[in-house]
Amino acid sequence: MATNQISADANTFESKLGGITVKGRAHSLSAWFVLALRLMMGYAFLQAGWDKVAAGGWTANGYLENVAAANGNPLEGMFAAMAGSPLFMDFVNIAVPWGELLIGLGLLVGALVRLAAFFGALMMLMFYFGNWSVEHGVINGDFAYMLVFLAVAAFGAGRILGLDTYIEQYELGGEPLIEKYPALRYILG
Repeated sequence: MATNQISADANTFESKLGGITVKGRAHSLSAWFVLALRLMMGYAFLQAGWDKVAAGGWTANGYLENVAAANGNPLEGMFAAMAGSPLFMDFVNIAVPWGELLIGLGLLVGALVRLAAFFGALMMLMFYFGNWSVEHGVINGDFAYMLVFLAVAAFGAGRILGLDTYIEQYELGGEPLIEKYPALRYILG
């Protein structure tokens, strides 16, 4: 096949889960929208992390101590236990701002995108329960952003104008990194 020809299956994707098969066909502009989602979330997280790191002294203590008890959160006990642990609070007070900053940076440059998106989705899941509010339904912005992170990971957005393309093809002993260490597919892409 000549390099200027595109296979009919080029934009087709399929997945089987629990005995159910879903199949779709992406539009040729889909890569641009996936890139836009990656860059949007990268910028949002980089800015949120930078604001906390640059200001200094950011702490999650008040949030964790008060939010769950005030909003009928189903994980109220877990949030109270986290707030009650000085060791855990020390960890969170470093992990949240630096995590946001590093997740944002990874998404913007397209490096370790699946790993960044996983931790971004995990943070958004925690924010979803921390900001619990169901008077307008169970779907809110935190839940939607969690799904955006998962979509960015699923579509391998780091391979779209990102460094993951080059990291995967970096050769070690004459063999591309991704072939030498196939498990890296879960954090790159």
